[in-house]
Amino acid sequence: MFVSRPEASILHADLDSFYASVEQRDNPRLRARPVIVGAGVVLAASYEAKARGIRTAMGGGRARALCPEAVVVPPRMSAYSEASQAVFKVFEDTAPVVEGLSIDEAFLDVRGLDHISGTPIEIAARLRRRIRAEVGLPITVGVARTKFLAKVASTVAKPDGLLLVPPERELEFLHPLPVERLWGVGRVTADKLHQRGITTVGQVALVGERELVSMLGRASGRHLHALAHNFDPRPVEIRRRRRSIGAQRALGRRRRSPEELAGILIALVDRVSRRLRTARRVCRTVILRMRFEDFSRATRSYTLREPTDQTHALVQTAHGLLQASGPIIERRGLTLVGITLTNLTDVGAVQLVLPFDRARDLDAVVDSVRDRFGSKAITRGVLVGRDPGVWVPLLPD
Repeated sequence: MFVSRPEASILHADLDSFYASVEQRDNPRLRARPVIVGAGVVLAASYEAKARGIRTAMGGGRARALCPEAVVVPPRMSAYSEASQAVFKVFEDTAPVVEGLSIDEAFLDVRGLDHISGTPIEIAARLRRRIRAEVGLPITVGVARTKFLAKVASTVAKPDGLLLVPPERELEFLHPLPVERLWGVGRVTADKLHQRGITTVGQVALVGERELVSMLGRASGRHLHALAHNFDPRPVEIRRRRRSIGAQRALGRRRRSPEELAGILIALVDRVSRRLRTARRVCRTVILRMRFEDFSRATRSYTLREPTDQTHALVQTAHGLLQASGPIIERRGLTLVGITLTNLTDVGAVQLVLPFDRARDLDAVVDSVRDRFGSKAITRGVLVGRDPGVWVPLLPD
């Protein structure tokens, strides 16, 4: 049985405009100026750029029209990965239990550290000072009894803030917020709620669970009913061996041909399969993730008969999923595509069936060349002359 913790001891730490902040840290001339990371599609925007209406995944042309004086810089994924690793070292030095959510945010459980490190709010303040001093980046921290409320608190406190939600004031803090603050409320769900005159979390809390289920479906209705009452029994879980490896690429609103989408997908699979082999793991399930022009999302997946780490086999599977999704992509327009490899197993834990020995040998050669001369030293023939785009890892490796 879940027993509610008596104090606010869960921290949600979230770096502010992570990619843009790294660029401003490394180039003093960019500080206090609107910065856009990524030219074709906005991967990140500084808060100075966000104040002009620029948002992540916006087309580069529209972003420059909104803010002509913005400085556009190419993404440097290696710099962001290095900064993420440095930040997570501070996280893990701060709390015994750290749950990474992405490369720039995590939950920390500081329960029971009072006699060693101080109160949760003191720990959070010291964490922010350390990351600013040791990594050179601003970070916002929310502190609450539940993971959900800690994340909401950090969102409200941005940028570069710290916010504690005391247990006795949780609903007072939560209920006036817009329904979009609830996890799982995207544009479609928000529209359904707004059509019923429901605009705040407090109004959601006044609706019975059965009515929410009839309005939004069983899973979503029960989920939002629980969150509106701040019921979130999930503990912070220490980062275990990765259960999935994935990456995604924002595409903007320009329509892409099937051939162009296939090239983008192959580049993503090429990257994640190399990460899979580096981790000495194999996968059985390939998941294609899609976001459309109306902000809705969809996934398609396929589970292989045998686990593999071969790029050739994974490309074939992913391409089949993309082809099967052609009609919905044509109707709704694709703005983001991602690949996730899951159902992972350690290489030594399974007897691999290797029908593509030549393909496996090719993967080994390609990995070896890239390890020695860099990731751009060699590419697959189908990608020659194509812009591989900028991929974003879904979680830190």
